[in-house]
Amino acid sequence: MKQRVLTGVIAGAGFLSLIIIGGWPFAVLMFAIATIGTAELLKMKHIPILSAKGFIGIVFMWILLVPDNFALLDWIPLHRTELFLLLIVLLLGLTVLSKNKFSFDDAGFTVLTSVYVGFGFHYFMFARFVEDGLLLIFLILILVWATDSGAYFAGRKFGKHKLAPSISPKKTVEGSAGGVMLALAIGSLYTLFFPFFDTWALSLAFMIVVSLTGQVGDLIESAFKRHYAVKDSGNVLPGHGGILDRFDSLIFVMPVVFLLGFF
Repeated sequence: MKQRVLTGVIAGAGFLSLIIIGGWPFAVLMFAIATIGTAELLKMKHIPILSAKGFIGIVFMWILLVPDNFALLDWIPLHRTELFLLLIVLLLGLTVLSKNKFSFDDAGFTVLTSVYVGFGFHYFMFARFVEDGLLLIFLILILVWATDSGAYFAGRKFGKHKLAPSISPKKTVEGSAGGVMLALAIGSLYTLFFPFFDTWALSLAFMIVVSLTGQVGDLIESAFKRHYAVKDSGNVLPGHGGILDRFDSLIFVMPVVFLLGFF
């Protein structure tokens, strides 16, 4: 427990500091975290990060991760989407060149991993760089953390009906509801001091979406780990597991709130 608390305090302080600083320091942190997260998923599939197929997976993710306002791909005469499609073609060709040691299933896993992690952290950066992005990021973090805490305590106190027993046996419907309620309570208090949306109805809709999709993101990561029979996605954070264990909710929330037009 002492190690868990110490890791949480140090990592949390550093993470929040770089979010506040923004700019290149924040972008570099996102690239590092996303790269580790991708490596964790590839490892579940027994794809070594220090291999041609592991490197391709990382490159896929980087292409999707690069913020739109960072001119890192200007020297390549292809649009981001065209480059991504080109790499998919090359990845499928690798299944032939490797004589199916790198299978179609491996190729599909690599592509989906890059989309899941790459777009998740891409829109996390996107949200930070919009107007009042710092207020938005903190609101999302508060909602996700409040949901986790509310679900944990409500589940322990009132939990009776299993939410997704085949994926995460300890999660309950009552815990899920408690998570949403605490997120709404703390999120409402936050928006009283830092109003981000024009109307209360829009703020309420945003808080509900973030809380619910955050829980779905957590279940997605649990499904990965159960399918590949691993307890944690990694061990980069002593006492907390891997990067994806800490960011599973966030990287699912961010694309969803973008697609729904909240940014």
